[in-house]
Amino acid sequence: MSQKNIMSVRSTIEFLKEQNEILTVKAEVDPIYEISGITKALDGGPALLFENIKSYPNARIVSNVFSTRERVAKIFDVTDHKRMKFKALEAINNPIPAKVVDSAPCQENIITEDIDVLNAIPVIKHTEDDAGRILGGGVVLVSGPEIGHDITFKRIHFRGKDWASLGFDLGTHLEYHLLRASQQKGRLPLTINICPSPAVWLTAGGGGVLLAIPAGTDELAIAGALQGSPVEIYRAKTVDAYAIASAEWVIEGYIDTDELVWESSDAEETGQIGKATFFPEFTGYVGRAWKTYKFQATAITHRKDKPIFHTPLAHSTEGFYLCQTIREAGVYDACNRIYPGLVIDVNMLDAFGGNTGIVIQVRKRRRRDEGYQRNMVEAAFAACPFLRLVIVVDEDINIYNAEDVLFAINSRMNPIADLMIVSEVRGDPTSPMGRTEGAERTGISSKMGIDATVPYGQKWLFTRSRYADADLSKWLTSEEIAWARAFQSEYARFFAEIRT
Repeated sequence: MSQKNIMSVRSTIEFLKEQNEILTVKAEVDPIYEISGITKALDGGPALLFENIKSYPNARIVSNVFSTRERVAKIFDVTDHKRMKFKALEAINNPIPAKVVDSAPCQENIITEDIDVLNAIPVIKHTEDDAGRILGGGVVLVSGPEIGHDITFKRIHFRGKDWASLGFDLGTHLEYHLLRASQQKGRLPLTINICPSPAVWLTAGGGGVLLAIPAGTDELAIAGALQGSPVEIYRAKTVDAYAIASAEWVIEGYIDTDELVWESSDAEETGQIGKATFFPEFTGYVGRAWKTYKFQATAITHRKDKPIFHTPLAHSTEGFYLCQTIREAGVYDACNRIYPGLVIDVNMLDAFGGNTGIVIQVRKRRRRDEGYQRNMVEAAFAACPFLRLVIVVDEDINIYNAEDVLFAINSRMNPIADLMIVSEVRGDPTSPMGRTEGAERTGISSKMGIDATVPYGQKWLFTRSRYADADLSKWLTSEEIAWARAFQSEYARFFAEIRT
C-alpha cells in the first residue's frame, strides 16, 4: 500500500481506491441530468469517479466523496466519526498558515482569450427545474490583508460565456468583503477553485459559523491544520488574488460591486425576486432565483491530464457532511465557552440537512448547572445562524439516534416551560420558511429550542431500567443469533445494546 496523501483530489482518489471506497464509471455519461441521477441513486454509497464525460473527452467528474461520515473520518485519520468535530475544533484553534509557491499544477494550461467556461468545464445540470448548469462545487477564495483567506462554496450560474451570477447568503463573510469593496467603489478580485484538497472542501463547506470563524479568519490555515501541512497557494495570472495550487481548475476574475444581475433568464423576464426556480437547495426544496452580483471571468487555468470536476448535490449526504463537521465544532465551542464541562457532545442529525438543526448533549453535575442548557440554545443560534432547531438532551440519550432524541422530547419536555421560541431573527434567506416583504425573502424567521433535559432535582424520577447482559452464545449458535438479530430494527438493536 502506498503512503497516504490527501493533499489533492487525485491523491485522495488513489487512497479511496486502495480502501475500496470508490466506484469508477467507465461508460459515457452525460453531465446533463445523468451525473446527478447516478449520484443521487447512490447517495450515501461509494465515492464515484466518472471517466468518460459526454462532450468533454479531456475531463473527469468525481462525486459522493464525502457521502458517509465514516469515509470523512477515514480521510482525516479519525477512527470514530463522532470525533471529527473535535479534530476540526483543534484545527480552528491551531491553524497552519498557507504557503505561497511560484508554480502550480493548476497552471499547466492557461486560457485568457475567448473564455467560454461551460464549453471548457463539464458543469452539470441537476434537474429539469434548474435554471441552467449551476456551478455549486467551486470553492471561492477571497484574500487580503484584512480578509485573511476566506473560502466558501457559492451558487454560480454562468449565463454568459465569461460572466456569471454569484449568489451568497446575507451576513456571510463574502457580503462583508463586498460591502468593504463597494465603499471604495472598486472590484473584488477572487478565484473559483474546483477540486482542491478534501481539507479545503471541508473547511469551505462549514462556512457560516460566525462566532468560531469570524470575518478576517485565515480559513486556509484551518484547512492546513486539518490535513497536517500548509495549503499551497499561488498568485493568479490576471487578477490580484491567490488560487489553490492543488486545484484541478481555477476560474480567475472579479466582482464589480456596481453591477447586479439576475440569477436566471426567467427571473430577469419577470423581474421578481425569489419566484423563478433555480436549482435544488440544501433545504430539500427547489431553490429560487435572486438578483445578485456579477462575476466577470478573466482566465481559466487547469491541469493538462484530464482535470477533475467536483459536483456535490446540495441536498445529499455529501452536502450534509461537507457542512457538518466545522459547524458542529463551532457550536460545541460556543456552548463550552458558556460553562466549560457541561456540554458533552453535539450532533447534526441527518434529517437536519447538515446545518439546519442540532442536538446538544449535556451532563448536569450540580444544581447550579440548571438553566445553562437554555443559554446554550441561544448560543447555538448565534454561533450558526443557519440553525432553525436546537434540542438539548441529557447524557443518557444517544444523540446519534433520532428515535432516542424523540424519546427524550416526548418523555422529558414540558411544552409550557421547555419550548423556547426565538422570534424574528436573521436566518437563512433560501429557506421557504423565511419571512417575505413584498416579493423579497428577507431571511428573517423564527427559531425553536427544546429543553428535553431532566430537571436536576428530579433525576431519580427518570431512572431507566437496565436488563441483565445476556451471552446468547450459551444458548444459541452463531447462525441462530445472526438469524434472530436480522429481525431487529435499528432502534431495537440500539435498545438491545444499551439494555433498557
